[in-house]
Amino acid sequence: MKKFYIIIGVIFFTSQVFAQEQEAPQAYTFSLEEAIIFGLENNYTSQIAQKEVEKTLKQRWEIIAQGLPQLSANVDYQNLLERPVTLLPAELAGGEPGTFVPVRFGTQHSLAGTATWNQLIFDGSYIVGVQSAKTLLQISRNAKTKTDLSVKESIITAYGNVLLAEESVQILEKNVGSIEKNFTDTQKIFETGFAEEEDVEQLEITLLGLQNNLNRSRRMRDISYEMLNLTLGLPTDTRLTLTEDLDSLAMKYYDLNLLTKEIPVEENIDYRIASNNAEAARIFVRLEKAKALPSITGFLNYGVQGFSEQFTFFNSDQDYFNQSILGVSLNIPIFSSGLRGAKTQQMKIEYEQALLELDDTENRIRLEINSAKNDYEFSLENYQAQKKNLALAERIENKNQVKFFEGIATSFELSEAQRQLFAAQQDLLQSMLEVITTKATLENLLDTTKYSDKN
Repeated sequence: MKKFYIIIGVIFFTSQVFAQEQEAPQAYTFSLEEAIIFGLENNYTSQIAQKEVEKTLKQRWEIIAQGLPQLSANVDYQNLLERPVTLLPAELAGGEPGTFVPVRFGTQHSLAGTATWNQLIFDGSYIVGVQSAKTLLQISRNAKTKTDLSVKESIITAYGNVLLAEESVQILEKNVGSIEKNFTDTQKIFETGFAEEEDVEQLEITLLGLQNNLNRSRRMRDISYEMLNLTLGLPTDTRLTLTEDLDSLAMKYYDLNLLTKEIPVEENIDYRIASNNAEAARIFVRLEKAKALPSITGFLNYGVQGFSEQFTFFNSDQDYFNQSILGVSLNIPIFSSGLRGAKTQQMKIEYEQALLELDDTENRIRLEINSAKNDYEFSLENYQAQKKNLALAERIENKNQVKFFEGIATSFELSEAQRQLFAAQQDLLQSMLEVITTKATLENLLDTTKYSDKN
Protein backbone atom coordinates (compact mmCIF):
# COMPACT_ATOMS: atom_id res chain seq x y z
CA MET A 1 0.00 0.00 0.00
CA LYS A 2 2.86 2.36 0.73
CA LYS A 3 4.29 1.81 -2.76
CA PHE A 4 0.82 2.27 -4.23
CA TYR A 5 0.40 5.65 -2.51
CA ILE A 6 3.85 6.72 -3.66
CA ILE A 7 2.97 5.87 -7.29
CA ILE A 8 -0.36 7.71 -7.04
CA GLY A 9 1.42 10.73 -5.56
CA VAL A 10 4.03 10.78 -8.35
CA ILE A 11 1.30 10.54 -11.01
CA PHE A 12 -0.68 13.36 -9.39
CA PHE A 13 2.40 15.59 -9.05
CA THR A 14 3.44 14.90 -12.67
CA SER A 15 -0.04 15.67 -13.97
CA GLN A 16 -0.13 18.95 -12.02
CA VAL A 17 3.26 20.00 -13.37
CA PHE A 18 2.16 19.10 -16.91
CA ALA A 19 -1.06 21.06 -16.52
CA GLN A 20 0.86 24.09 -15.28
CA GLU A 21 3.22 23.83 -18.25
CA GLN A 22 0.26 23.64 -20.59
CA GLU A 23 -1.37 26.70 -19.01
CA ALA A 24 1.81 28.77 -18.84
CA PRO A 25 1.82 31.56 -21.44
CA GLN A 26 4.29 31.24 -24.29
CA ALA A 27 7.51 33.22 -23.90
CA TYR A 28 9.21 35.22 -26.67
CA THR A 29 12.66 36.74 -27.14
CA PHE A 30 12.94 39.72 -29.47
CA SER A 31 15.48 42.14 -30.82
CA LEU A 32 13.86 45.33 -32.10
CA GLU A 33 13.95 44.18 -35.72
CA GLU A 34 12.48 40.81 -34.77
CA ALA A 35 9.73 42.57 -32.81
CA ILE A 36 8.90 44.75 -35.84
CA ILE A 37 8.69 41.74 -38.19
CA PHE A 38 6.56 39.81 -35.71
CA GLY A 39 4.31 42.78 -34.98
CA LEU A 40 3.63 43.63 -38.63
CA GLU A 41 2.36 40.09 -39.09
CA ASN A 42 0.41 39.69 -35.85
CA ASN A 43 -0.72 43.17 -34.82
CA TYR A 44 -4.53 43.27 -34.85
CA THR A 45 -4.73 46.59 -36.71
CA SER A 46 -2.31 45.35 -39.37
CA GLN A 47 -4.28 42.14 -39.82
CA ILE A 48 -7.54 44.08 -40.17
CA ALA A 49 -5.94 46.31 -42.83
CA GLN A 50 -4.77 43.22 -44.73
CA LYS A 51 -8.31 41.79 -44.57
CA GLU A 52 -9.54 45.09 -46.03
CA VAL A 53 -7.22 44.61 -49.03
CA GLU A 54 -8.51 41.07 -49.51
CA LYS A 55 -12.10 42.33 -49.27
CA THR A 56 -11.38 45.02 -51.88
CA LEU A 57 -10.07 42.38 -54.28
CA LYS A 58 -13.44 40.64 -54.01
CA GLN A 59 -15.27 43.94 -54.46
CA ARG A 60 -13.27 44.62 -57.63
CA TRP A 61 -14.39 41.31 -59.09
CA GLU A 62 -17.95 42.04 -57.98
CA ILE A 63 -17.85 45.26 -60.05
CA ILE A 64 -16.37 43.52 -63.09
CA ALA A 65 -18.79 40.59 -62.89
CA GLN A 66 -21.81 42.87 -63.20
CA GLY A 67 -21.04 43.33 -66.91
CA LEU A 68 -20.33 39.67 -67.62
CA PRO A 69 -22.98 37.15 -68.75
CA GLN A 70 -25.52 36.20 -66.09
CA LEU A 71 -27.29 32.86 -66.39
CA SER A 72 -30.29 31.88 -64.27
CA ALA A 73 -32.77 29.01 -64.34
CA ASN A 74 -36.28 28.57 -63.00
CA VAL A 75 -38.50 25.53 -62.55
CA ASP A 76 -42.21 26.01 -61.78
CA TYR A 77 -44.58 23.17 -60.92
CA GLN A 78 -48.33 23.70 -60.33
CA ASN A 79 -51.01 21.36 -59.09
CA LEU A 80 -54.45 22.96 -59.60
CA LEU A 81 -56.38 21.36 -56.79
CA GLU A 82 -59.42 23.35 -57.90
CA ARG A 83 -59.12 24.64 -61.44
CA PRO A 84 -60.54 28.12 -61.95
CA VAL A 85 -63.84 28.51 -63.78
CA THR A 86 -64.33 30.79 -66.76
CA LEU A 87 -67.80 31.87 -67.92
CA LEU A 88 -68.37 31.83 -71.68
CA PRO A 89 -71.49 33.12 -73.46
CA ALA A 90 -73.84 30.16 -73.88
CA GLU A 91 -74.70 31.20 -77.44
CA LEU A 92 -71.17 30.15 -78.50
CA ALA A 93 -72.17 26.56 -77.76
CA GLY A 94 -75.70 26.91 -79.21
CA GLY A 95 -77.26 27.95 -75.94
CA GLU A 96 -79.68 30.66 -75.11
CA PRO A 97 -78.36 34.18 -75.59
CA GLY A 98 -77.77 36.15 -72.41
CA THR A 99 -76.73 33.09 -70.42
CA PHE A 100 -73.27 31.74 -69.66
CA VAL A 101 -71.67 28.34 -69.60
CA PRO A 102 -69.04 27.58 -66.90
CA VAL A 103 -65.90 25.94 -68.34
CA ARG A 104 -62.49 24.92 -66.92
CA PHE A 105 -59.35 25.34 -69.00
CA GLY A 106 -56.02 23.60 -68.69
CA THR A 107 -54.84 20.44 -66.96
CA GLN A 108 -54.55 19.73 -63.27
CA HIS A 109 -50.72 19.37 -63.39
CA SER A 110 -48.27 21.62 -65.20
CA LEU A 111 -44.47 21.90 -65.21
CA ALA A 112 -42.44 24.72 -66.73
CA GLY A 113 -38.67 25.14 -66.87
CA THR A 114 -36.84 28.22 -68.20
CA ALA A 115 -33.24 29.35 -68.53
CA THR A 116 -32.37 33.02 -69.09
CA TRP A 117 -29.10 34.50 -70.30
CA ASN A 118 -28.71 38.23 -69.49
CA GLN A 119 -25.92 40.33 -70.98
CA LEU A 120 -25.08 43.98 -70.38
CA ILE A 121 -24.27 45.47 -73.78
CA PHE A 122 -23.59 49.09 -72.86
CA ASP A 123 -23.82 51.06 -69.62
CA GLY A 124 -21.72 54.16 -68.97
CA SER A 125 -21.92 53.64 -65.20
CA TYR A 126 -20.48 50.14 -65.57
CA ILE A 127 -17.54 51.40 -67.62
CA VAL A 128 -16.71 54.03 -65.01
CA GLY A 129 -17.20 51.45 -62.25
CA VAL A 130 -14.68 49.08 -63.82
CA GLN A 131 -12.17 51.92 -64.14
CA SER A 132 -12.75 52.84 -60.48
CA ALA A 133 -11.99 49.30 -59.29
CA LYS A 134 -8.25 49.90 -59.72
CA THR A 135 -8.43 53.10 -57.67
CA LEU A 136 -10.49 51.33 -55.00
CA LEU A 137 -7.84 48.65 -54.69
CA GLN A 138 -5.05 51.23 -54.57
CA ILE A 139 -6.83 53.06 -51.74
CA SER A 140 -6.98 49.91 -49.60
CA ARG A 141 -3.35 49.03 -50.37
CA ASN A 142 -2.13 52.50 -49.43
CA ALA A 143 -4.22 52.29 -46.26
CA LYS A 144 -2.46 49.00 -45.44
CA THR A 145 0.95 50.61 -46.04
CA LYS A 146 -0.01 53.55 -43.79
CA THR A 147 -1.20 51.13 -41.11
CA ASP A 148 2.05 49.15 -41.25
CA LEU A 149 4.12 52.32 -40.90
CA SER A 150 2.06 53.38 -37.89
CA VAL A 151 2.34 49.91 -36.35
CA LYS A 152 6.10 49.91 -36.91
CA GLU A 153 6.46 53.28 -35.18
CA SER A 154 4.25 52.09 -32.30
CA ILE A 155 6.38 48.95 -31.86
CA ILE A 156 9.60 50.99 -31.79
CA THR A 157 8.12 53.37 -29.20
CA ALA A 158 6.72 50.54 -27.06
CA TYR A 159 10.00 48.60 -27.26
CA GLY A 160 11.95 51.72 -26.25
CA ASN A 161 9.58 52.39 -23.36
CA VAL A 162 10.20 48.89 -22.00
CA LEU A 163 13.97 49.41 -22.19
CA LEU A 164 13.57 52.81 -20.51
CA ALA A 165 11.48 51.27 -17.72
CA GLU A 166 13.95 48.41 -17.22
CA GLU A 167 16.97 50.69 -17.00
CA SER A 168 15.11 53.16 -14.77
CA VAL A 169 14.41 50.35 -12.32
CA GLN A 170 18.04 49.20 -12.40
CA ILE A 171 19.37 52.72 -11.82
CA LEU A 172 16.89 53.40 -9.02
CA GLU A 173 17.73 50.08 -7.33
CA LYS A 174 21.41 51.05 -7.48
CA ASN A 175 20.68 54.53 -6.15
CA VAL A 176 18.52 53.17 -3.33
CA GLY A 177 21.34 50.82 -2.33
CA SER A 178 23.84 53.69 -2.37
CA ILE A 179 21.61 56.02 -0.33
CA GLU A 180 20.77 53.24 2.14
CA LYS A 181 24.49 52.81 2.77
CA ASN A 182 24.95 56.57 3.22
CA PHE A 183 21.96 56.68 5.54
CA THR A 184 23.27 53.77 7.65
CA ASP A 185 26.77 55.25 7.85
CA THR A 186 25.45 58.71 8.74
CA GLN A 187 23.17 57.26 11.42
CA LYS A 188 26.14 55.53 13.01
CA ILE A 189 28.15 58.76 12.92
CA PHE A 190 25.19 60.60 14.47
CA GLU A 191 25.02 58.03 17.28
CA THR A 192 28.68 58.70 18.05
CA GLY A 193 27.97 62.44 18.15
CA PHE A 194 29.95 63.45 15.06
CA ALA A 195 26.91 64.27 12.88
CA GLU A 196 23.73 66.24 13.32
CA GLU A 197 20.26 64.73 13.34
CA GLU A 198 19.35 66.92 10.37
CA ASP A 199 21.95 65.07 8.29
CA VAL A 200 20.23 61.75 9.01
CA GLU A 201 16.78 63.20 8.31
CA GLN A 202 17.90 64.77 5.05
CA LEU A 203 19.22 61.44 3.80
CA GLU A 204 16.04 59.70 4.97
CA ILE A 205 13.94 62.12 2.92
CA THR A 206 16.06 61.35 -0.15
CA LEU A 207 15.80 57.59 0.51
CA LEU A 208 12.02 57.66 0.89
CA GLY A 209 11.66 59.61 -2.33
CA LEU A 210 13.85 57.13 -4.19
CA GLN A 211 11.99 54.12 -2.81
CA ASN A 212 8.69 55.66 -3.87
CA ASN A 213 10.04 56.30 -7.39
CA LEU A 214 11.38 52.75 -7.53
CA ASN A 215 7.99 51.24 -6.69
CA ARG A 216 6.31 53.43 -9.28
CA SER A 217 8.93 52.52 -11.91
CA ARG A 218 8.39 48.82 -11.29
CA ARG A 219 4.67 49.23 -11.88
CA MET A 220 5.34 51.27 -15.01
CA ARG A 221 7.68 48.54 -16.23
CA ASP A 222 4.88 45.99 -15.98
CA ILE A 223 2.52 48.30 -17.88
CA SER A 224 5.20 48.91 -20.53
CA TYR A 225 5.51 45.17 -21.14
CA GLU A 226 1.73 44.88 -21.45
CA MET A 227 1.66 47.74 -23.97
CA LEU A 228 4.40 46.11 -26.03
CA ASN A 229 2.52 42.79 -25.99
CA LEU A 230 -0.62 44.55 -27.17
CA THR A 231 1.28 46.30 -29.96
CA LEU A 232 2.78 42.99 -31.08
CA GLY A 233 -0.64 41.32 -31.12
CA LEU A 234 0.12 39.09 -28.13
CA PRO A 235 -1.87 38.46 -24.93
CA THR A 236 -0.88 41.08 -22.35
CA ASP A 237 0.45 38.43 -19.92
CA THR A 238 2.94 36.99 -22.45
CA ARG A 239 6.48 36.81 -21.08
CA LEU A 240 8.96 38.81 -23.18
CA THR A 241 12.74 38.96 -23.16
CA LEU A 242 14.33 41.87 -25.04
CA THR A 243 17.85 41.45 -26.35
CA GLU A 244 18.61 45.17 -26.89
CA ASP A 245 19.65 47.78 -24.35
CA LEU A 246 18.71 51.44 -24.53
CA ASP A 247 22.22 52.85 -24.99
CA SER A 248 23.24 50.53 -27.86
CA LEU A 249 19.87 51.03 -29.53
CA ALA A 250 20.23 54.81 -29.30
CA MET A 251 23.68 54.57 -30.91
CA LYS A 252 22.24 52.35 -33.64
CA TYR A 253 19.61 55.03 -34.31
CA TYR A 254 22.24 57.80 -34.35
CA ASP A 255 22.29 58.66 -38.07
CA LEU A 256 23.29 62.14 -39.23
CA ASN A 257 22.83 61.17 -42.89
CA LEU A 258 19.09 60.94 -42.33
CA LEU A 259 19.01 64.71 -41.80
CA THR A 260 20.03 65.31 -45.43
CA LYS A 261 17.75 62.72 -47.00
CA GLU A 262 15.11 64.08 -49.37
CA ILE A 263 12.19 62.42 -51.15
CA PRO A 264 9.62 63.68 -53.67
CA VAL A 265 6.55 64.70 -51.68
CA GLU A 266 4.45 62.62 -54.08
CA GLU A 267 6.10 59.47 -52.68
CA ASN A 268 4.98 60.15 -49.11
CA ILE A 269 2.19 57.79 -48.03
CA ASP A 270 -0.08 60.60 -46.77
CA TYR A 271 0.21 62.36 -50.14
CA ARG A 272 -0.56 59.11 -51.97
CA ILE A 273 -3.67 58.60 -49.85
CA ALA A 274 -4.81 62.19 -50.50
CA SER A 275 -4.15 61.65 -54.21
CA ASN A 276 -6.27 58.48 -54.11
CA ASN A 277 -9.10 60.45 -52.51
CA ALA A 278 -8.89 63.10 -55.26
CA GLU A 279 -8.94 60.42 -57.96
CA ALA A 280 -11.95 58.75 -56.33
CA ALA A 281 -13.78 62.10 -56.26
CA ARG A 282 -13.01 62.61 -59.96
CA ILE A 283 -14.41 59.15 -60.74
CA PHE A 284 -17.63 59.98 -58.86
CA VAL A 285 -18.06 63.01 -61.12
CA ARG A 286 -17.71 60.81 -64.19
CA LEU A 287 -20.09 58.27 -62.67
CA GLU A 288 -22.85 60.87 -62.23
CA LYS A 289 -22.32 62.08 -65.80
CA ALA A 290 -22.47 58.49 -67.07
CA LYS A 291 -25.91 58.04 -65.53
CA ALA A 292 -27.29 60.37 -68.22
CA LEU A 293 -26.21 57.95 -70.98
CA PRO A 294 -28.49 55.25 -72.40
CA SER A 295 -28.01 51.67 -71.29
CA ILE A 296 -28.55 48.56 -73.40
CA THR A 297 -29.10 45.03 -72.13
CA GLY A 298 -29.87 41.85 -74.00
CA PHE A 299 -31.38 38.58 -72.95
CA LEU A 300 -32.03 35.10 -74.35
CA ASN A 301 -34.74 32.93 -72.80
CA TYR A 302 -35.41 29.28 -73.48
CA GLY A 303 -38.03 27.12 -71.75
CA VAL A 304 -40.18 24.02 -71.89
CA GLN A 305 -43.70 23.36 -70.61
CA GLY A 306 -45.54 20.14 -69.87
CA PHE A 307 -49.23 19.52 -69.03
CA SER A 308 -50.99 16.46 -67.69
CA GLU A 309 -54.05 15.36 -65.74
CA GLN A 310 -51.75 13.04 -63.75
CA PHE A 311 -48.18 13.58 -62.55
CA THR A 312 -46.44 11.93 -65.51
CA PHE A 313 -43.59 14.40 -66.10
CA PHE A 314 -40.90 11.75 -65.67
CA ASN A 315 -42.52 9.34 -68.14
CA SER A 316 -40.84 8.89 -71.49
CA ASP A 317 -44.02 9.59 -73.43
CA GLN A 318 -44.70 12.91 -71.69
CA ASP A 319 -45.11 15.74 -74.19
CA TYR A 320 -43.18 18.97 -73.68
CA PHE A 321 -43.58 22.24 -75.56
CA ASN A 322 -40.62 24.51 -76.25
CA GLN A 323 -40.49 28.28 -76.14
CA SER A 324 -37.66 30.79 -76.68
CA ILE A 325 -37.32 34.58 -76.58
CA LEU A 326 -34.46 36.83 -77.74
CA GLY A 327 -34.72 40.45 -76.68
CA VAL A 328 -32.89 43.75 -76.29
CA SER A 329 -33.82 46.49 -73.82
CA LEU A 330 -32.83 50.13 -74.32
CA ASN A 331 -33.19 52.52 -71.38
CA ILE A 332 -32.89 56.23 -72.23
CA PRO A 333 -32.81 58.80 -69.38
CA ILE A 334 -34.67 61.85 -70.73
CA PHE A 335 -35.73 64.19 -67.96
CA SER A 336 -35.01 64.09 -64.23
CA SER A 337 -36.15 67.58 -63.15
CA GLY A 338 -32.54 68.58 -62.48
CA LEU A 339 -31.86 65.63 -60.14
CA ARG A 340 -28.89 64.28 -62.09
CA GLY A 341 -27.49 67.76 -62.63
CA ALA A 342 -27.63 68.55 -58.91
CA LYS A 343 -25.85 65.31 -58.03
CA THR A 344 -23.20 65.96 -60.68
CA GLN A 345 -22.57 69.44 -59.30
CA GLN A 346 -22.25 68.01 -55.78
CA MET A 347 -19.64 65.55 -57.01
CA LYS A 348 -17.76 68.34 -58.79
CA ILE A 349 -17.64 70.36 -55.57
CA GLU A 350 -16.38 67.32 -53.65
CA TYR A 351 -13.69 66.86 -56.32
CA GLU A 352 -12.62 70.48 -55.90
CA GLN A 353 -12.49 69.95 -52.13
CA ALA A 354 -10.31 66.86 -52.63
CA LEU A 355 -7.89 68.86 -54.80
CA LEU A 356 -7.65 71.54 -52.12
CA GLU A 357 -7.01 68.86 -49.51
CA LEU A 358 -4.29 67.42 -51.75
CA ASP A 359 -2.55 70.82 -51.92
CA ASP A 360 -2.93 71.22 -48.16
CA THR A 361 -1.50 67.73 -47.60
CA GLU A 362 1.53 68.54 -49.77
CA ASN A 363 2.34 71.68 -47.75
CA ARG A 364 1.66 69.91 -44.45
CA ILE A 365 3.99 67.03 -45.36
CA ARG A 366 6.83 69.44 -46.19
CA LEU A 367 6.32 71.10 -42.81
CA GLU A 368 6.14 67.77 -40.97
CA ILE A 369 9.37 66.54 -42.60
CA ASN A 370 11.24 69.74 -41.70
CA SER A 371 9.82 69.64 -38.16
CA ALA A 372 10.72 65.95 -37.76
CA LYS A 373 14.27 66.63 -38.94
CA ASN A 374 14.55 69.46 -36.45
CA ASP A 375 13.25 67.24 -33.63
CA TYR A 376 15.63 64.43 -34.59
CA GLU A 377 18.62 66.75 -34.82
CA PHE A 378 17.76 68.23 -31.42
CA SER A 379 17.44 64.73 -29.92
CA LEU A 380 20.93 63.84 -31.19
CA GLU A 381 22.39 67.02 -29.72
CA ASN A 382 20.46 66.54 -26.49
CA TYR A 383 21.71 62.95 -26.21
CA GLN A 384 25.33 64.10 -26.38
CA ALA A 385 24.66 66.94 -23.94
CA GLN A 386 22.95 64.63 -21.42
CA LYS A 387 25.90 62.22 -21.52
CA LYS A 388 28.20 65.07 -20.55
CA ASN A 389 25.73 66.30 -17.91
CA LEU A 390 25.62 62.86 -16.32
CA ALA A 391 29.43 62.65 -16.17
CA LEU A 392 29.54 66.08 -14.52
CA ALA A 393 26.74 65.20 -12.08
CA GLU A 394 28.54 62.00 -11.07
CA ARG A 395 31.77 63.90 -10.34
CA ILE A 396 29.91 66.57 -8.37
CA GLU A 397 28.03 63.94 -6.34
CA ASN A 398 31.26 62.02 -5.61
CA LYS A 399 33.00 65.21 -4.45
CA ASN A 400 30.08 66.14 -2.19
CA GLN A 401 30.02 62.65 -0.68
CA VAL A 402 33.70 62.96 0.22
CA LYS A 403 33.20 66.47 1.59
CA PHE A 404 30.15 65.38 3.57
CA PHE A 405 31.86 62.53 5.35
CA GLU A 406 34.89 64.73 5.98
CA GLY A 407 32.55 67.29 7.55
CA ILE A 408 33.20 70.00 4.95
CA ALA A 409 29.82 69.88 3.11
CA THR A 410 26.35 69.89 4.65
CA SER A 411 23.73 67.18 4.19
CA PHE A 412 21.64 69.66 2.19
CA GLU A 413 24.50 70.17 -0.29
CA LEU A 414 24.93 66.38 -0.59
CA SER A 415 21.18 65.90 -1.15
CA GLU A 416 21.14 68.58 -3.84
CA ALA A 417 24.07 66.92 -5.61
CA GLN A 418 22.34 63.55 -5.39
CA ARG A 419 19.05 64.92 -6.74
CA GLN A 420 20.99 66.53 -9.56
CA LEU A 421 22.62 63.16 -10.31
CA PHE A 422 19.31 61.29 -10.24
CA ALA A 423 17.74 63.85 -12.58
CA ALA A 424 20.72 63.60 -14.95
CA GLN A 425 20.37 59.80 -15.03
CA GLN A 426 16.69 60.01 -15.99
CA ASP A 427 17.34 62.82 -18.49
CA LEU A 428 19.95 60.67 -20.25
CA LEU A 429 17.57 57.71 -20.46
CA GLN A 430 14.84 59.96 -21.81
CA SER A 431 17.22 61.48 -24.37
CA MET A 432 18.10 57.97 -25.61
CA LEU A 433 14.43 57.17 -26.05
CA GLU A 434 13.87 60.45 -27.90
CA VAL A 435 16.65 59.60 -30.36
CA ILE A 436 14.87 56.32 -31.12
CA THR A 437 11.33 57.70 -31.36
CA THR A 438 12.15 60.88 -33.32
CA LYS A 439 14.12 58.85 -35.84
CA ALA A 440 11.19 56.46 -36.22
CA THR A 441 8.86 59.41 -36.88
CA LEU A 442 11.23 60.92 -39.46
CA GLU A 443 11.75 57.58 -41.20
CA ASN A 444 7.98 57.16 -41.49
CA LEU A 445 7.68 60.52 -43.22
CA LEU A 446 10.55 59.70 -45.59
CA ASP A 447 9.37 56.16 -46.26
CA THR A 448 8.43 55.45 -49.89
CA THR A 449 7.41 51.82 -49.42
CA LYS A 450 4.60 50.64 -51.68
CA TYR A 451 2.24 47.77 -50.98
CA SER A 452 3.31 44.44 -52.37
CA ASP A 453 1.25 41.26 -52.41
CA LYS A 454 4.42 39.43 -51.29
CA ASN A 455 4.40 41.49 -48.09
